Amino acid sequence: MEETEIAALRRRIAAVQPVHAVGRVRSVEGTVIWVRGLAHRARIGDRLRLMRDVGPLEGEVLRIREELVAMLPDDGLEGVSQGDRVAVLGAPGLAPSDSWIGRVIDPYGLPLDGAPISPGPRLRSIRGSPPPAARRRGLGARLPTGLAAFDTVLPIVRGQRIGLFAGSGVGKSRLLAALARGMSAEVVVLALVGERGRELHDFVHNVLGPEGMARSVVVAATSDRSPLERRRCAMAAMTVAEHFRDQGRQVLFLADSVTRFAEAYREVAIAAGELPALRGFPPSTAHQIMRLAERAGPGLAGTGDITAVFSVLVAGSDMEEPIADILRGVLDGHTVLSREIAERGRYPAIDILRSVSRSLPEAASPEENEILMKVRHLLGAYARSEAMIRAGLYRDGEDPVLDQAIRIWTELDGFFAESAPQGPEAAFARLTLLLRRSGAGLAGPRGTRGRQAG
Repeated sequence: MEETEIAALRRRIAAVQPVHAVGRVRSVEGTVIWVRGLAHRARIGDRLRLMRDVGPLEGEVLRIREELVAMLPDDGLEGVSQGDRVAVLGAPGLAPSDSWIGRVIDPYGLPLDGAPISPGPRLRSIRGSPPPAARRRGLGARLPTGLAAFDTVLPIVRGQRIGLFAGSGVGKSRLLAALARGMSAEVVVLALVGERGRELHDFVHNVLGPEGMARSVVVAATSDRSPLERRRCAMAAMTVAEHFRDQGRQVLFLADSVTRFAEAYREVAIAAGELPALRGFPPSTAHQIMRLAERAGPGLAGTGDITAVFSVLVAGSDMEEPIADILRGVLDGHTVLSREIAERGRYPAIDILRSVSRSLPEAASPEENEILMKVRHLLGAYARSEAMIRAGLYRDGEDPVLDQAIRIWTELDGFFAESAPQGPEAAFARLTLLLRRSGAGLAGPRGTRGRQAG
């Protein structure tokens, strides 16, 4: 047995509590159980276990009032009666381990794939603090992603945090899986919050596949789990990412989705007595989302980085809804997936004109930035006149720029669906060739001076 496993076993033995503080159920109000006798023993966030005739029921301390403690249970209230015993289990931590790579776990570090699992030697709080802002490194080198759109017009660099904004059914999960398989990183940590149970199996075995799982840790809380567990899922996955970052590894963190994390947090916060304000979300939701996002990013000297992709479900492509608006303001870029593009069969259905990478212009050379500006100029010209073009009202020769945009549009649209197995330099060479064919008159990149990581 390895030394780390022995240390983990010793820690677990030392943490065994032969005696627990015990209280009694006083009343049940809505979804909250009020317990007497624990007000001086329990703390906010502690786990509690209620003993009932139909089996134990666990939950979390939400409020402490005079001599009473409010417990939000993980499951239904059936079988709970006045006087039932309630024991304090203590604050739940998480002890990530290198052996978790290739595994599917729940937010408490327990296996979901049927095999035994060992915790690591160090117990971490799932509410970790971001690295001190003044001591963090800047964004790092450009990362190959395996996708032409991200290797050119929407570059991702080490430590960057981007948002993936999409409605349901436009290829969001498959794009995340493509990044998990193809993006340059040593470890990938995926938080699957509120996914359907059937989709978890499909995502792990078919979409992500053995290639993706070989370097991944999947932390999942399916839609049937309690709001406590769904809220904890994203924070637990970030804690796992921090474990590998502190070892000096480059980590890719993928969260699907922040919207479901916020919805779970809303259920818990309202049960704790907080009033809704932002279209039904309590005011503290913004802080929770921003704190989660700030935990990702560049690390301190001597550690690695957490490059993060946070997905957001936007109903009706409403980029102004609260969760999208909060997250867009704290990230280093956003990628918008369009239902219209998906409906005509182009995947990934990235709306280039509505998407931004704040790693530019530093992530590309001057020649590459010239190419990117030209591409956006042509796409913008086509978008502004698309209705007229499709209606047959535009005549060739009226606008030289629009003529060029029309000639290149089909090829550009296909380019954004291409893979890029040879990296950004080859993807830029392909993009330059397309522009030359359209008559853009670019000289092409004279060498890739943008930052790039292999």
